[in-house]
Amino acid sequence: MTTTVKGTARRPAAPPRVRRRRSPRPGRAVRRNLSAYGFLCGALICFALFSWYPIVRQAMLGFQETNFVGESTWVGLDNFERVTSDPAFGAAWTNTIVFTVLALACGYVIPFVTALVLNELRHARAYLRFVVYLPVMLPPAVAVLLFKWFYDPGPGLFNQLLRLVHLPGLSWLDSTSTALVSLVIVATWMNMGSGTLIYLAALQSVRGELYEAAELDGAGLLRRIWHVTIPQTRLILLVMLLLQVVATMQVFVEPYLLTGGGPEDATVSVVYLMYQYAFNFNSYGGGSALGLMLMVVLMVFSAAYLRVTRDERA
Repeated sequence: MTTTVKGTARRPAAPPRVRRRRSPRPGRAVRRNLSAYGFLCGALICFALFSWYPIVRQAMLGFQETNFVGESTWVGLDNFERVTSDPAFGAAWTNTIVFTVLALACGYVIPFVTALVLNELRHARAYLRFVVYLPVMLPPAVAVLLFKWFYDPGPGLFNQLLRLVHLPGLSWLDSTSTALVSLVIVATWMNMGSGTLIYLAALQSVRGELYEAAELDGAGLLRRIWHVTIPQTRLILLVMLLLQVVATMQVFVEPYLLTGGGPEDATVSVVYLMYQYAFNFNSYGGGSALGLMLMVVLMVFSAAYLRVTRDERA
């Protein structure tokens, strides 16, 4: 369409030319992101030195025998044959699996229930969060030694409480029937704060309209938890289950400081047996072989778990 001004035809205005933005040169892009690459290189170096190299070195030591002074000797599968023929090998794996199951029954359920209770409170919520998280801030050695006094068969706190209700005291750490359960109690108390705060953050992201709709449909508390809370926090629950299994399978501090693996190898764990081979038996190859077996077991479990829960996490 043209317009005429004083008898002169004017051409339509040409559309503005769009200037193509030139892609930055590689050198310029590197200089622009130099600080980011610096931080990335620092993280990669730290991972390489403190994570990847120890993993590779442990895998190599599992097939060698060395004292870290002379040259390493390649022994093949001798370290694996030595540790598997140890009478404590079967007990260590059995105790580790039982401890993992008991720790999950307590350390996976109790933090979630605690988070549900804290999420419903309207007063003193911040104070109670601090109280729940306080054991996590204590050094593990301090927390374990505190419970060692609690478990003392004489003036220990737990036996004093039992005597108040006219019940006989227990040999918490000296009996094969209660020693492993005692370790589970300590581990649950030490680590439940982190899980509780993670679950609490997940619960606060659930929309309130879903609970209101469930209440209008006549759903009670348990049905709201089952049909609203758990489905909405499913991803966090699945991830936390995997992380807790991996963490509890590597239990070491509790048997090392409380029982020393006793009584009668009732609390020997795989990691504690690794420590014994490396630092008590001076067999770094045997300890590395145990560590390699544990790593393979956890890798297989993690891969299978992620495969089974793939649709749930989608």
